Amino acid sequence: MSSIKIEVLGSGCKKCQQLNENVQRAIASLGIEAEVRHITDPIEIAKRGVMSTPALAINGKVVIKGRVILPEQIQPLLSS
Repeated sequence: MSSIKIEVLGSGCKKCQQLNENVQRAIASLGIEAEVRHITDPIEIAKRGVMSTPALAINGKVVIKGRVILPEQIQPLLSS
């Protein structure tokens, strides 16, 4: 199985950092390979149709906008 591409979209605020941390925890607990990028460029974020951050994109698809979710909530998104 190829590596999952995960993008945390946000300015780098505290909530964005928390979402990034939760993503790392979810990956670790599932024991999977994933490439995580933190995208802070507002133009890149807007190109993905995200107006409210933090947001989470998995393999190019935005799955969460405007909130931080827990590692337990991220895990099913990664394994689907």
